Amino acid sequence: MGAREEVLGRIRAALTDVPTDEDIEIPRGYHRSRVQPEGTVERFRKRVADYKATVEQVSADGVAAAVDKALRTVGASRVAVPPGLPTEWVPGDGAVTLVQDSRHAPLSVAELDAVDAVVTGSVVGIAETGTIVLESGELCGRRALTLVPDVHVCVVRADDVVDDVPAAVARLRSDRPLTWISGPSATSDIELDRVEGVHGPRTLHVLVVTGDDAGGDRP
Repeated sequence: MGAREEVLGRIRAALTDVPTDEDIEIPRGYHRSRVQPEGTVERFRKRVADYKATVEQVSADGVAAAVDKALRTVGASRVAVPPGLPTEWVPGDGAVTLVQDSRHAPLSVAELDAVDAVVTGSVVGIAETGTIVLESGELCGRRALTLVPDVHVCVVRADDVVDDVPAAVARLRSDRPLTWISGPSATSDIELDRVEGVHGPRTLHVLVVTGDDAGGDRP
């Protein structure tokens, strides 16, 4: 008998009295959801602001005005939008040129780089981590849409804000690419100098929409 067989034989002998998976009953009675605590939306706003993002709470009928103000602040005139962005969320005075990105007619990287900003919706906001989750689809667009432009204005419905990550995961679809955003893009070099805008938008402006008619179809 070689050394390998001897070692494996000792392992098998040591495991003879160890129960197999079939012999062990794994408890599955853990909590899969919970009632969202009070102040979840306010907590979300504070955590997002901690990441040096701009956060505003607006009413359902004030989204377009807030988007317009956010775009004017950064001097954006050419703005990319996903195909399913509600029309009531964008300014209607013609001050900005909307460039629609879609699955059938996707903008090239060069075209995305040429726009001043992007405006999208979102599917979930997580209060515990200050994270916004985008799902590839009509409301949020594809991943490249929010990773190339330097400015991202993101609309988050208050009803879509949950307390923690498990509650967020329970809302998400498993068949779509996801983008998890925690503040503007930021990284540090070897000397710990902070650099923004390398891996995504340098500026993140979040609008938290309250009210029963916040707009946008939920997936």
